[in-house]
Amino acid sequence: MRVLGVDPGLTRCGVGVVEGVAGRPLTMVGVGVVRTPADAELGLRLVAIEQGIEAWLDEHRPEFVAVERVFSQHNVRTVMGTAQASAVAMLCAARRGIPVALHTPSEVKAAVTGSGRADKAQVGAMVTRLLRLDAPPKPADAADALALAICHIWRAPAQHRLQQAVAQNRLQQAVALHAAKASNASKGRPA
Repeated sequence: MRVLGVDPGLTRCGVGVVEGVAGRPLTMVGVGVVRTPADAELGLRLVAIEQGIEAWLDEHRPEFVAVERVFSQHNVRTVMGTAQASAVAMLCAARRGIPVALHTPSEVKAAVTGSGRADKAQVGAMVTRLLRLDAPPKPADAADALALAICHIWRAPAQHRLQQAVAQNRLQQAVALHAAKASNASKGRPA
């Protein structure tokens, strides 16, 4: 499985590609940051992020895109920029038919470090160890993007099995309901 992780941001949008499967050593395919100037017009910044993400999609051909789920922050301006960059990443993936998964920061931290309250240094250290790198990727946005990809690789099989189980349960319930209605109808009872 090849996953592009995206740590959305207007000034620095972290991107990282990881390949592998749960339970096996993972490989970093690429890591970087799509940057935009803070003084540029918002629309131009979003176009630059789109172009950067499109270039990563072209070069690395991921099967999935994992994006950090935007969460409430005290700084509304920061959360708006993060949400806008996140939407651009999701749009780029959706345009190509690539499935997108959203993971919360605490979910990613817990998956990579074992603690949903880990700090950036702990995440960087674990990403370095898990991907057998010489040093933590810089800036932290790049390490966070790799952590998102790792989280998705590890959690996707369990999430897929859960989705299948829920779908199977719904199907069984629908079949049982249909059978009950058919039985009642054959006996002349109202459904």
